[in-house]
Amino acid sequence: MRHCRLRTAEGAPVAELEVLSFRVRFGAVAVSAEGVGGVETQPEFRRQGHMGRLLRRALTGMADRVDVAFVSDGIEGVYERFGFVGAVAEGHLVIPVRNVEQAVGNTLGTADPDIRDGSPADLPALVHLYNTAHAHRPWTHARHPGWNRLVPRTTWKPGSRVLVLRRGSATVGYAVLEGRAFGDPLGTTTVDELVAEDAAATRRLLAAVARLCWQRRLATFTVREPADGLTGRVARQMGCAYQQRFPPSGGMMAAALNRSSLVRTLEPELRRRAASRQSDTAHGESFDALRRGDLIPDDKALIRLLLGHWSVDDAYAHGTPIPDRHQDLCAAWFPGGGGPSLPAPYAHRLDRY
Repeated sequence: MRHCRLRTAEGAPVAELEVLSFRVRFGAVAVSAEGVGGVETQPEFRRQGHMGRLLRRALTGMADRVDVAFVSDGIEGVYERFGFVGAVAEGHLVIPVRNVEQAVGNTLGTADPDIRDGSPADLPALVHLYNTAHAHRPWTHARHPGWNRLVPRTTWKPGSRVLVLRRGSATVGYAVLEGRAFGDPLGTTTVDELVAEDAAATRRLLAAVARLCWQRRLATFTVREPADGLTGRVARQMGCAYQQRFPPSGGMMAAALNRSSLVRTLEPELRRRAASRQSDTAHGESFDALRRGDLIPDDKALIRLLLGHWSVDDAYAHGTPIPDRHQDLCAAWFPGGGGPSLPAPYAHRLDRY
């Protein structure tokens, strides 16, 4: 974490922001990235351009270290002027408890003996499961061994609750329930993350969450997982709703800081997506045109395509046509969210800084 601060000549605080370093996936390739957060200006200095000065200075420094930048929760209509663009859709599953009960055989009254509350000792196994499950998913972070974004217990908050599923001596799944405040009404249950090794483990974890809802007399619960992931596919088989939002501005945003370097780093992933679609010579010519900016010159369109927020058809609909000779290869490079070679980008709640 880097702290960027602007002060007066006398040392009084004017504005500040934080820059967080992490690794983020563009499909099967993870790249070093930095994200902007904690942006704030003292009331007496607002609307004087100070934050713009500080953010531009921070982005200049970021461009010396990484090729891509993110904003976790951008303000609508603000970050576009700094080169950012909305690049990740937001969605969640809404699952009826009754559907889970029918799918698992009406056993919600009996606790699963292999599911227990997690502890910090479980974190390495949880990180491994997460990285394995999302190895090819755009936007997801490549979590390091010491990762821990769980909400800690405080005076007024019980912290995150983690349900861990064991199979023999191995951890095969987990669910992280949203941290609440003591005294909050139990009108909803939300799962911030649910990852499992296989469909059977996923069903058992969904049943454990449904059991909590059954005890609280709740009819539905929310799971912040994408519809095309394993959890989403199991939930769809049970019967659920999927609510997705594509913010026109704000939300999860990204900016390409160094196009040529970023595209070069992602070449193995682009070749993986294209497979044998074109000869090496033709692929190299198209790749060089993409790197130089002759193909898809708009960096904002490029970052949406690279992350899977847009397909080639989406780009065309928004005024970014692809020359005929590059059409087939670009369709393979940029299949868009949920395509056969590229799952939809998804912002996991626990990775939103």
